[in-house]
Amino acid sequence: MRYGEDFPRDIRTRPRRRGPRMNSRVPVAIEWSGHAGPLYSEPGFTRVVSANGCLLVSPKELELQQRLRLTNLSTRQSVEAVVVWKGLQRPDGWDMGIEIVAHNQDFWGVEL
Repeated sequence: MRYGEDFPRDIRTRPRRRGPRMNSRVPVAIEWSGHAGPLYSEPGFTRVVSANGCLLVSPKELELQQRLRLTNLSTRQSVEAVVVWKGLQRPDGWDMGIEIVAHNQDFWGVEL
């Protein structure tokens, strides 16, 4: 699909989504290492999931490019992931775009 010339240039050149997405609240455990090496763990949840990642809500603000491990608390499966986008802090936590490093089609427990 090509955007018409009436769309702003940044929208016309924006990369397209890589696959279908689904609004889904999935409880997750978020684990990451700090700069000094200790392992941190916090509960979180998703707003949107896809085979490639999710829109994650985290109680802690994570840095862009932060590597982490997500564990789906419903299926007990874990994946390695990275923070690729940081949104705003809302009352329920920070919105963050997460990309799954090694795709696991069954990770979310929903058919996408």
